[in-house]
Amino acid sequence: MPEPIDQLRETVRERYAAAALAVGHGETAQDCCGSECCATGAIDLDENFGASLYAAGDRDQLPIAAVAASLGCGNPTAVADLRAGETVLDLGSGGGIDVLLSARRVGPTGKAYGLDMTTEMLALARANAAKAGAANVEFLYGTMESIPLPDNAIDVVISNCVINLSTDKPAVFAEMARVLVPGGRIGISDVVAEDTLSPAQRAERGDYVGCIAGALSFTEYRDNLAAAGFGEIEITPTHSVADGMVSAIVKAVKPAPETPCCGPSCCE
Repeated sequence: MPEPIDQLRETVRERYAAAALAVGHGETAQDCCGSECCATGAIDLDENFGASLYAAGDRDQLPIAAVAASLGCGNPTAVADLRAGETVLDLGSGGGIDVLLSARRVGPTGKAYGLDMTTEMLALARANAAKAGAANVEFLYGTMESIPLPDNAIDVVISNCVINLSTDKPAVFAEMARVLVPGGRIGISDVVAEDTLSPAQRAERGDYVGCIAGALSFTEYRDNLAAAGFGEIEITPTHSVADGMVSAIVKAVKPAPETPCCGPSCCE
């Protein structure tokens, strides 16, 4: 029998709190979306999850605790095409690796926000930002189903293997659309299931906290994004994480309103 929604969320929070504490205490956390993914010394790299999915040059620029706490299934900063001066929001920012990399890409005239519901991860991320000397970052406490930012405030939303953990994914997509400016875009890494796999079959391949059981199918992902108003939807598989399940790059755009026609020649 499936766990109640509130219990699932608390299970997720507890697992990631433990991962943050393990990194902060110099220990090794298990089962955080990949084996040995939270070490703080010589980092053991999992080929499907975590720090191995970032270029060595990116890893070397950051505090080791930010790299060690990377639990994702991709590198959204590599596909989001971030530009100087943009404002970026990372959903489920964890130890802060994607926020810190985004802050470097958008430069001093831009800003990178991180959102997380785990106070232990937020403490770790803020410590990592201080070590990195990142002045253009801010970490927020909250959930991705109710983002504590105003409408039309963000140019780019990124996320790394976190949306699959939500128990209310339509709310997440609606919130992404709300906070994005018209013409804003998303660049997400997430686990996606083949359309042939039922929810029960996905659960057989891994648990919810392990980033497997809660994954949407390709069609479900497209339909949810479209229902939230997104266009130009692209879902590109990158590597397998379980039988019939892949890490994928998800891109989409919040359409900008059409420019009014104000002259006799502009509406031909």
